[in-house]
Amino acid sequence: MKLAIFGLAVSSSWGNGHATLWRGLCAALGRMGHMVTFFERDVPYYALQRDLTELPGGRLVLYPDWESVLPQARHTVADADVTMVTSYCPDALPAAELVLDSKGLRVFYDLDTGVTLHRLARGEHVEYIPAAGLGDFDLVLSYTGGRSLDELKRRLGARQVAPLYGHVDPAAHRPVAAEDRYRANLSYLGTYAADRDAILNSLFIEPARRSPQRRFLMGGAQYDGSFPWQPNIYFVRHVPPADHCAFYCSSPLTLNATRRPMAEVGYCPSGRLFEAAACGVPVLSDVWPGIHEFFEPETEILLARDTEEAMAALDRSPEELRRIGSAARERVLREHTSEIRARQLESILQSATSVSSRRRGGAEDAEKTRGISPPLRVSAMRGEGSMQEETF
Repeated sequence: MKLAIFGLAVSSSWGNGHATLWRGLCAALGRMGHMVTFFERDVPYYALQRDLTELPGGRLVLYPDWESVLPQARHTVADADVTMVTSYCPDALPAAELVLDSKGLRVFYDLDTGVTLHRLARGEHVEYIPAAGLGDFDLVLSYTGGRSLDELKRRLGARQVAPLYGHVDPAAHRPVAAEDRYRANLSYLGTYAADRDAILNSLFIEPARRSPQRRFLMGGAQYDGSFPWQPNIYFVRHVPPADHCAFYCSSPLTLNATRRPMAEVGYCPSGRLFEAAACGVPVLSDVWPGIHEFFEPETEILLARDTEEAMAALDRSPEELRRIGSAARERVLREHTSEIRARQLESILQSATSVSSRRRGGAEDAEKTRGISPPLRVSAMRGEGSMQEETF
């Protein structure tokens, strides 16, 4: 298959979680014989922190503005089997027009579903969603599962929906030796977001305040002096992907903190959660619906609802933590690699193409005979990559 993707960023991991996911997925798709062309607007804040210039398993097109890249985009889309627009793509609306006019499978991938649904519920304008919603796309992929799939159909008119969860490339994320610069009793890696403040305060800031003898390390972008720093919290402004393994492996425990809108809808494992587990490092996570579907609590992951539970996790013996980290790595290699997600995506796209072809053919026949055909809906079941067809 040839895939044309219009997304947020793959060339820079600064301030976004999309980049490393796309790198692993594109590399896996390339090994499977598929060709990905990824269009990314060349914005200054990513250009200054660029940590990839060539896309493994595909082709990266950096462009200054939509008008200048439009001829190339049209040519690529015309030759593509699958055309895709993602959430937070800076040119999502004109890209969607181009995609929806294509002959290939037309896909929207929301890598921020919880945030999208939260903003819609508050009556906010979501700049990357077309005014007509998502009903014109043949397939809508969601980074979260659970009730998000129903909400995408109900709120945005999606016809076919399927989850495509986070994942990790085990060649890029694996156990390595600890480094002194990243040593800590508890680490956390993530971009600042106001809707994570409560979780970080409960599971990171307050434990640091109560444990002045322990060292806490935070890595990420967009934090400032207003953050409630403690004397024993150390900060690394940006940790490039090449250093993620050393960052995780230099502490006996690392924290996963989920953005509130994502946690509310559940079934929302972050890419960083899989990265840490692939490094064999035990993860302490906040609690959200569906987390047990990805890791077994107490055996493969530690969960905390409040500061007391976070403190209890910090008090675990080194042997206990090593066992949990080892079990988490085994689970990741078995179920959550980029290779596995690529195969799931391939299956989803093949199924959606079959349904879309029948629907488009039926619509053409209906136009000839009676003007219009009954709408066809396809809803994803809870399992990854599986669909159930419903005709109304």
